[in-house]
Amino acid sequence: MKIKEIFKKDIFRAINGVIKAEQKDEASIYQELDELVLTKELNGHLDRFFSVYSDTVDDPISSDAAGKVGVWVSGFFGSGKSHFIKALYYLFANTSVEMSGKKKTALQFFEEKINDAMLSGTVKRVAGKDIDAILFNIDSKADQSRGREAILSVFLKVLNELQGYSPDHPHIAHMERYLDKKGQIEDFKREYRTLTNEQWEDRRVDWQFNQDEIVKSLTRVLGQSEESCHRWIDHAETDFSLTVENFARWVKEYLDAKGPSHRLFFFVDEIGQFIGSDGHLMLSLQTIVENLGVVCAGRAWVVVTSQEDIDTVLGSLSNARTNDFSKIQGRFKTRISLSSSNTDEVIQRRLLEKKDDCIAGLKKLYTPNADILKNQLTFTSDTGMTLLSYNNPDEFVSNYPFVPYQFKLIQKVFETIRRAGATGLHLSRGERSMLDAFQFAAQQAASKETGVLVPLYWFYPSIESFLDTAVKRTIDQAGQNKTLHEYDISILKALFMIRYIQEVKGNVDNLVTLCIEGIDEDRLNLRKKIEESLLRLEKETLIARSGENYYFLTNEEQDVSREIKNVELGFGDESRTLSKIIFEDIYRGEKKHRYVKTGKDFDLLRMCDLQVCGGRIDRGLTISVISAFYDEYPLYGSHRCIGESTNDNGCIVIKLPDSDLIGKEIQTFLKTEKYIARKNEGNPEIKRILDERKSENRERK
Repeated sequence: MKIKEIFKKDIFRAINGVIKAEQKDEASIYQELDELVLTKELNGHLDRFFSVYSDTVDDPISSDAAGKVGVWVSGFFGSGKSHFIKALYYLFANTSVEMSGKKKTALQFFEEKINDAMLSGTVKRVAGKDIDAILFNIDSKADQSRGREAILSVFLKVLNELQGYSPDHPHIAHMERYLDKKGQIEDFKREYRTLTNEQWEDRRVDWQFNQDEIVKSLTRVLGQSEESCHRWIDHAETDFSLTVENFARWVKEYLDAKGPSHRLFFFVDEIGQFIGSDGHLMLSLQTIVENLGVVCAGRAWVVVTSQEDIDTVLGSLSNARTNDFSKIQGRFKTRISLSSSNTDEVIQRRLLEKKDDCIAGLKKLYTPNADILKNQLTFTSDTGMTLLSYNNPDEFVSNYPFVPYQFKLIQKVFETIRRAGATGLHLSRGERSMLDAFQFAAQQAASKETGVLVPLYWFYPSIESFLDTAVKRTIDQAGQNKTLHEYDISILKALFMIRYIQEVKGNVDNLVTLCIEGIDEDRLNLRKKIEESLLRLEKETLIARSGENYYFLTNEEQDVSREIKNVELGFGDESRTLSKIIFEDIYRGEKKHRYVKTGKDFDLLRMCDLQVCGGRIDRGLTISVISAFYDEYPLYGSHRCIGESTNDNGCIVIKLPDSDLIGKEIQTFLKTEKYIARKNEGNPEIKRILDERKSENRERK
């Protein structure tokens, strides 16, 4: 059976895997609500959120409603935080959507998905009634030139949009707000249309070019002189005062005009990414939430999303002092953290759900191969994160053709690549999701027979489009290199994907596990194939090796590695370096040897390839190490070593094995040391690479 035939839903269907705040067409709304997966974790978060919210609705005074209006939703790529708050937005905005002639509300979608009768009753009672909701991605709305006022200006902008005022010019919106309070906004629009034969809403963005018409309209409506109206319009922009207090007051005025029980929700996507390390922006957010809570008495809520939890964001602020943010955590008492387990369940239920008549066949495939899979899908003991295989037939059915560890690993790939700066803005703005990555990989397996497993490099195309040009060029150019095989490029992609994951070492055993393409894959043959690829990639300076571990090289790292390769070594350099490692690091630099029976100390002469280490002595014992760097190494057979060691001269001869690994590591170590010693570290990127090389050299030593 083909892989594409085992899924309940078409694996090639269009899935809105990336939830965007601005995308609100009917088809997107329907799919986002229809495919919302209320996992066990999400159900718990919903219950907690509505418990807090319903308390503030039922008893706003005793429940301290003003102190509960901030909600912080955190979770890394694919955790579903944007989907979660957008679904809440639809719920509170009382959104309805029509598909195939049937109209359905967001509340009806939720009622179908919530299993808890108490929670369902609470949601039905308090959600979508006498509420306005605003959803926006702050990065797409913000004017970065406004500096510390950037967040506040966005909040005012979306409030103005909600009220029908000018979103682009706050002072023009302020004029509209004034006219609206006086009940004269419609009179103004009518006068403007009479004078210009144009709609005010169409021309207010260009207010500078029609000031005369604005002044005349204001004069007729307000009954003031043209001179005073001109004076106001000339100074309106510079005199406009944007403060948190004013903003909170305008929100309260809007709520009061709607009624005493009316509420307003601000849903703000990716606030953590926008704040970054700027402590001033975080303080601005704190002040907005605090003032809204107090002035509006718990009727204006702020729900934000961030890739990091609030404590992590606070800890990363570059211009922050601890006491500056003593109150910010209190402003976001409700914190919702979406974990990777939520991601697994969402992908399993939205993408990987199997047809009923295929489940038995998949279990039959797993049962005789359970032990084989455990052996196939193992990692080395130094792996710093738990990477799980299948535990039982049900788990196999839920995840197949993927392996359970891949959910955690791919999420780590997204996270570390972003942090390492190997991507453009798309990834940092969430333009890709875990769901996209797994759908793309599943599509590559679609035409294959059951028994196939998805290797790591099948996920690479899902991140390729938002990689930095330099990284993508490296892999693209490798694909055009005629000395490399097609499979070599797959290994290069796999090494790039784990490049910045410290917990997963790029050794051959781990690469074999990551690149298995079938349940019955021959690990020995695959290992040989990967080792041959690694040799070719290393020869082309596309990857580097440190001990048993291989890692992907960026363009700058390739340049450094080529320069290191070209460092010339002097005669005897390798032997002297090996001598220092043996006698100063391994043998701890001891220059005497005590004979236990007599307690007498003997001076110790240390030699490597007949070169003395630490100075000569006239009498004493000798340790002589012979390595493959010595020209006469082939002449030192076992008989010669034993013979010289049994002579009555107090000498022991130790012949090291002729190891290609030792030889390469010593030469790489020595060339790297020489390169670092003479390299100017003024370039920050080169300094970073050299620091990595220093660390690798310590491990190599």
